Amino acid sequence: MNNVVTKVAVVGSGISGAVCASTLVRNGVSVTVFDSARGPGGRMSQRREITEDGKELLFDHGAPFFTVSNADALDLVHEWESGGLVAEWKVNFGSYDCISKKFVDVQQDGTSKKYVGVPGMNSICKALCNQPGVESKFGMGVGRLEWLEDENLWSVMGLDGQSLGHFKGVVASDKNVVSPRFRHVTGQPPPLDLSFAPELAVKLEDISVNPCFALMLAFAEPLSLIPLKGFSFQNSKVLSWAHCDSSKPGRSTTSEQWILHSTMEYAKGIISQTGLRKPSDATLTKVAEEMFQEFQGTSLNISLPIFRKAHRWGSAFPAASIAKEEKCLWDGKKKVSICGDFCVSPNVEGAILSGLAASSKLMEILSCL
Repeated sequence: MNNVVTKVAVVGSGISGAVCASTLVRNGVSVTVFDSARGPGGRMSQRREITEDGKELLFDHGAPFFTVSNADALDLVHEWESGGLVAEWKVNFGSYDCISKKFVDVQQDGTSKKYVGVPGMNSICKALCNQPGVESKFGMGVGRLEWLEDENLWSVMGLDGQSLGHFKGVVASDKNVVSPRFRHVTGQPPPLDLSFAPELAVKLEDISVNPCFALMLAFAEPLSLIPLKGFSFQNSKVLSWAHCDSSKPGRSTTSEQWILHSTMEYAKGIISQTGLRKPSDATLTKVAEEMFQEFQGTSLNISLPIFRKAHRWGSAFPAASIAKEEKCLWDGKKKVSICGDFCVSPNVEGAILSGLAASSKLMEILSCL
């Protein structure tokens, strides 16, 4: 790249953006990551909560684990594993039938490996976003991305309209940067106006997403009647799956912690009543009560928790893939890439592959400058 520092802005610090930023930096590109959240991770973030008696609890309230089959993604995961960022979660999953009140379809040993971040799912993104060459700006939302034709650069502006810098390339790894949903939530237009690339705009016009509520629970004693550390629910209109967060490698065992995820239908029903804006405390309290009541109704002798709190994932789970072959969306003239699990497949592996693809596209064209 002619020994000139090339700056790229990456919007979003989920696994896709973090992988993209890390790969670019390894290839001599200077990267600034912007995220409105307090820390990295996106759906792989970790939630910190404090109990009434002052004890700290940490929850992986988004993606509980991930599997990998693609060789490129597997190479990265093995690298993370060697660095202590990832470990295998050696448990078998199954399903619980809410009608028969029995566990069914229990996995046998030898199924695909389940990986988790250590000591939290956000450990991977945190390490990637903190490596030398990556400047991470958390708590800093992007309000507008503007292409400066005369300068052949991108101008990045904050939500308050102040300049956050000029960049030779941009990666949007947060689908809300280009999604009409941004307007529904904030009342403002999406930061990236894709009128210059109508073929990309069409693909991104309506990225369908599945909402979900997560219920974080902590118990003083183990739930001894549950033989599995993770299971899906059959014949429940409220719950889709549960996992024992404290059973993962590197987690605290001072209490037994569980995460429950709601069904998409249940979440859509709540959102149809309350809207897309941030849910009120009263709404989250109601959701927590209803999800826990469903859990208690399983005949698994669920005791009262010492901590209980719900969280809404409004648009975190994409319901479709819009660039399975290319693995990211790309405009070479303006050096902008859009990546995320919504491009490849709605899981962590899909996000990793999309981030790698976006970095590859940028490196290819930036190397010619």
